Amino acid sequence: MRQLLPEPISIDPAEAHVAAHRPPPTGRPWVLLNMVVSADGATAVDGVSGELGGPEDKVVFSALRAVADVILVAAGTARAEGYGPPRTSARRQAERVERGQAPFPRLALVTRTLDLDPAAAMFTEAPEPPLVYTVPDAPADRRSALGDRAELVTPTAADGDDGGRGDRRRGPGDVDLAAVLADLGRRGARTVLVEGGPALNGQLVAGDLVDELDVTLAPALVGGESARVAHGPALAVPTGLVLAHLWEADGVLFARYVRDR
Repeated sequence: MRQLLPEPISIDPAEAHVAAHRPPPTGRPWVLLNMVVSADGATAVDGVSGELGGPEDKVVFSALRAVADVILVAAGTARAEGYGPPRTSARRQAERVERGQAPFPRLALVTRTLDLDPAAAMFTEAPEPPLVYTVPDAPADRRSALGDRAELVTPTAADGDDGGRGDRRRGPGDVDLAAVLADLGRRGARTVLVEGGPALNGQLVAGDLVDELDVTLAPALVGGESARVAHGPALAVPTGLVLAHLWEADGVLFARYVRDR
């Protein structure tokens, strides 16, 4: 894979992402969004992103997962994409342990309804029970069904500082994402990788909770009505980003943006 910016060189995605500077903000981990989009902005084909990602995207996808302490995903995306537990090679496990991380990133899901299959591989094959963040009035029968397969957490507004943005960050009944991130920080997470979907991304953007955006631009036209990378309330003032790197492989572009704080 070749780097186009900031200077033209050959790079190893895993080494480059390990070396990237990601200082956790006060009170929460560093949050990075990773999404693949078509050249015309689609994030999915027939409801899933797999048709857009090729071999090069999988390499970068794995590199990002290798540096994350937690992988955060909306339950709907986990169902649609058929999520399993994070797969980490023996080499990457050893590297993570040497850096002071757990051998595997922990999976965390966000859901209001707990509409998740306790027999799914992401629960039955996970090296550590996934965290499931939900709301106080989530169905009791679903809580019971997931009780021995996951660690259920009901975060409250007191767990996170919303900076006065709570009403714009989430709708009635949504999981408080600032509180989720505060809880993950208390558990020792320094880097949280968010894999969508667009509604979850939109809530994080609206809450000013995103520090990094990694976008894979696939050379394809899709059309249709696929959601954007972040779908939700518009910001009064666009959030500034800085292009940290731009990579290319077989016509696929990989851009890493960081917040201009």
